[in-house]
Amino acid sequence: MWYLPMQLSDFDYRLPDELIAQAPLEDRAASRMLVVHRAEGRFEDRVFRDLPQFLRPGDCLVINDTRVVPCRLFGRKEGYAREVEIFLLTPQNPERTVWTALVRPGRHLHEGARVTISDRLSVEILETRVRGERLVRVECTGDLDEEIERIGHVPLPPYIHRSDLAQDRERYQTVFARHPGSAAAPTAGLHFTPEVLEACRAAGAAIAPVTLHVGLGTFQPLLHDTVEENRLHSERYSIPPESAAMLAEARRRIAVGTTVVRTLESAARNGSFGPKEGETDLFIYPGFEFRAVDAMLTNFHLPKSSLLLLVCAFGGKELILSAYRHAVEQRYRFFSYGDCMLIL
Repeated sequence: MWYLPMQLSDFDYRLPDELIAQAPLEDRAASRMLVVHRAEGRFEDRVFRDLPQFLRPGDCLVINDTRVVPCRLFGRKEGYAREVEIFLLTPQNPERTVWTALVRPGRHLHEGARVTISDRLSVEILETRVRGERLVRVECTGDLDEEIERIGHVPLPPYIHRSDLAQDRERYQTVFARHPGSAAAPTAGLHFTPEVLEACRAAGAAIAPVTLHVGLGTFQPLLHDTVEENRLHSERYSIPPESAAMLAEARRRIAVGTTVVRTLESAARNGSFGPKEGETDLFIYPGFEFRAVDAMLTNFHLPKSSLLLLVCAFGGKELILSAYRHAVEQRYRFFSYGDCMLIL
């Protein structure tokens, strides 16, 4: 059968700049929630606090308990007057002395360049890689994690046009964040409060944490116009034994965020839900056969992004793009600090 490849331009939509949320709401659970009913081809406007109303006994709500690291580091390069940025992404050795990183300005940070971050921490550029990535050596006198926590900045996405503030240390983190390792927040989880989690349990849903550390793929746009030609960077994930048991017994698995979708679908393709650890470069786009996820909660994503492709694969391209148009018309708030969508 002749097959016409998908074009990235088919996953575009118009978004006024003023709808891109620049700060979180004072109340996490006050976000709006667009509920998409796939079987009926309709959607309704609700608020996030209503989520427990859509849960029932036998459901398993799957959350990502990764913790964002304040991994944006600013310092001085020898012989260069302006401040430079080192954005640490993923350690490359057990000692965590070699990392992948993004840097700015790239034209001044090539092999051999040294950057002083603080009196305890410095970085040397070892290698220039594709798409602006660098391999760097990190030298720290004392505990590296403590120093990064002390001097690092919250890695807010580039569409948030402001410097990070003290409140971002708490608000760009889910209330269930436990395991440090992410360069970005699993943003669908940002809406939860302890009270909403308890209401979900009271509705009969089990809460199953998994971990996927968000890395470079979150920041890099898709390169090729033909969807199928694109590839994603690998990200590490793990499913603990208690969560694996809950997943196996669940009548309905509800993924909180695209990171959880990738974790569960990767695990399902490797034989079972776990317990297990691994890496995934799974690229989900329309035509993908879902084996693990029955419903999902997700924020609104950038046009022509891998995350929007994943959501269209799950909810149906025409229905999801129609829901996005509705969200724009109704002035929903978009992206990391914005509102959310529940796809049933």
